[in-house]
Amino acid sequence: MKITVICVGKIKEDFYRKAVSEYVKRLGRYCSLEIIEVQDEKTPDNASFAQEEQILIKEADRILKYIREDAYIFTLEIQGKQPDSMSFSSQINQLAIGGKSHIQFIIGGSLGLHKSISQISHQAVSFSNMTFPHQLMRVILLEQIYRSYRIIRGEPYHK
Repeated sequence: MKITVICVGKIKEDFYRKAVSEYVKRLGRYCSLEIIEVQDEKTPDNASFAQEEQILIKEADRILKYIREDAYIFTLEIQGKQPDSMSFSSQINQLAIGGKSHIQFIIGGSLGLHKSISQISHQAVSFSNMTFPHQLMRVILLEQIYRSYRIIRGEPYHK
């Protein structure tokens, strides 16, 4: 299985980079993982709705360049379904059993995702009703993908 995580923005903090690196290493046993970072747009303080919309459009255009038609697309969105770890792992497993060889996860920037990205998503997922920094979401997503593979393989980790 190939998994691509498309993210808006770069990780600036070293502790996030180290956590991402650790999960990339761990996931190497289970899948082919690629992380694509697209440039984020600076959001001015007190940006108007029109300014925010233009920022989201620019970021969406950058994301769309990497979307594969053959991939199953998950977007991380506050309004998405909130699966537990068991059902998330089951869905990843079912996609693989069903012949889907590529999954793409999309993490937006500080403003989220433009509706054009949400519309091409097969499923919107939320990991909480709380708001997290998008850099931390990358770590959380990778950990949940790792946990999913451990569950699928019946290996100890999930409790």
